[in-house]
Amino acid sequence: MTDLQRIIDKIVSITAISLSVWHLSIVAGFGSYSTMDIRSIHLTVMLFLVFLATKHPIIADDAVDTPAVSQRNLMGLGLRLTLAMVSLGAGLYTYARWKPIAFSGGVTNDMDAWVGMVIVVLVLLAVIRRIGFLLSLIAIIFLLYPLLAPYLPGVFGGRGYGIERIAIFMATGTEGIFGIPLGVSASYIIIFTIFGAFLNNFGAGEFFFQIASSLTYGMRAASAKTAVIFSTLLGMISGSAAGNVAVTGTMTIPMMKREGYTPDQAAAIEAVVSTGGQIMPPIMGAAAFIMAEIIGRPYRDVMFAALIPALLFFTSILFIVHLRAVKSGMTVSEAPATTVPMAKIFLPGLRFVIPFALLVGMMVVGYSPFRASFVGLIALLAGCFLFEYRDLKGYMGRVLKSLEQGALAVLSIAAACAAAGIVAGVLSMTGVGSKISGLIISVSAGQPLIALAMTALMAIVLGMGLPTTAAYLILATVVAPPLVEMGIPILTAHMFVFFFGCISTITPPVALASYVAAGIAGSDINKTSWTAFAYGITSYILPFMFFFGPALLMEGTVIEILTALFIGLISVYCIATAVVGYFLQPLGAFGRLAMAIAGLLLLYQSPITNAVGLLLLAGMVAMVGPKYFSKE
Repeated sequence: MTDLQRIIDKIVSITAISLSVWHLSIVAGFGSYSTMDIRSIHLTVMLFLVFLATKHPIIADDAVDTPAVSQRNLMGLGLRLTLAMVSLGAGLYTYARWKPIAFSGGVTNDMDAWVGMVIVVLVLLAVIRRIGFLLSLIAIIFLLYPLLAPYLPGVFGGRGYGIERIAIFMATGTEGIFGIPLGVSASYIIIFTIFGAFLNNFGAGEFFFQIASSLTYGMRAASAKTAVIFSTLLGMISGSAAGNVAVTGTMTIPMMKREGYTPDQAAAIEAVVSTGGQIMPPIMGAAAFIMAEIIGRPYRDVMFAALIPALLFFTSILFIVHLRAVKSGMTVSEAPATTVPMAKIFLPGLRFVIPFALLVGMMVVGYSPFRASFVGLIALLAGCFLFEYRDLKGYMGRVLKSLEQGALAVLSIAAACAAAGIVAGVLSMTGVGSKISGLIISVSAGQPLIALAMTALMAIVLGMGLPTTAAYLILATVVAPPLVEMGIPILTAHMFVFFFGCISTITPPVALASYVAAGIAGSDINKTSWTAFAYGITSYILPFMFFFGPALLMEGTVIEILTALFIGLISVYCIATAVVGYFLQPLGAFGRLAMAIAGLLLLYQSPITNAVGLLLLAGMVAMVGPKYFSKE
């Protein structure tokens, strides 16, 4: 059994490496493939890897070797191999049939319908194995709608469709499973996950940690500020909240605990800053690439729009950790964060800085994200080779490992994108999307603020059981269109949904990033979750301000944008003082309330609220300032 498993693991590794090389060759210009060719091959291999690389959730390998255990392991292995082979067969059939169907004007046969049903089932099973039951359940509900529509009352009643028609629509064109979300997975996302895997395996994470430690050396709360800066830097190459916690938390959480933060505080700080990695340009969460494709704007626009919100997010948590340290009486740590001078850290790190600068620079001037990431990857490989040419075997080992990890990192995303394609396909097929839009507009009485509040609640609830990408895909397909119908700009509506999908990872009662951080810190899960919620409170308010202050999304004149940034920084500081309860001195309930109101007014981004907020802040300075400066 062990030898067979080793063979399967080797097949998985070779397949993943081959897929990465194939995708990179497409970006490099080798070979010409149609959109459907790329998407069908991508999904076929992804399904193959999902079932072959992931053990059965119930029938898993056991450590104890008994006849009963061996039989269960054999059954599980047989099921995995069967599903993997069926995925290959169905995928190859789709690849061979899509052109004849397209060129014939949509003429299909019974076999097309049967294979379509198989692909739909395989996608649902892949989602269960990689993400969980909730997204699969949502997709099933949407699949049932065309069958039940003739029997439903009221606004949701409509024309019905048979199983064969649904299966063919979902699996033979680009409006169902092989739609825009899967296309983004097969073009943008996999290239960036490969790029991120190369950065990680060649030591970019350690470089970022040393830079963060050097920048915070000699400061109060140096470990917590190192965690904030480290996660900010790491967030620029990784788009996973829980993944960021797992990478950075093992280093930063013990440091924070030693400096005087309680376990739940240390875990909460790490959970919040790691969550911010998904909204930190240039490489945001996978959902950001999908957003760019859905709204029909360059990824560069999405990246720029997220810049000020991301800065306000990380500045807010930086204020919180500093104020918490001051309030708790923490002193400057005597132990240096790093003994290596900045120059000695930075010079070897040029192999990471130059590719990163190329990536950002090329996207800014208008190159596509996948072309920019490919050029950055070539520069990274060249730079690392200059440092590691004496260890050619180790260098090639890291290259192969990165190619494998880059492909495997997309498994969950590809499954989520395929499931979102089912939802989008049903909306397109039945027109139920317009009915949902009408319902939301009716319930909100046409008031954008009420509709935004409803959307935020839906995003948080969905995010409790779904990863950010899956939650965003569902909301962008179902909820964002009615927001746009109400007059909310399309980028604002989608950025709103994206933000709330991201911060669901720190929203109790189900907060995945907080759970991972609590496990590392050894703290209580619930206490950590609620502490993280409090520390990240600004991120729950900020998305509403996108509607009232578009300059926060880089939409406006230079003066308007700079003013929004300046006022935004003051507002998040006020909110941070209210959360911690410290502004030059410990604050009581009245002082915290006053600072919270000042912060909210400033975040509203209008001349009147800015004036009132600044007056309120000035009043607080007048109240506590003299006492503070007399002590000094």
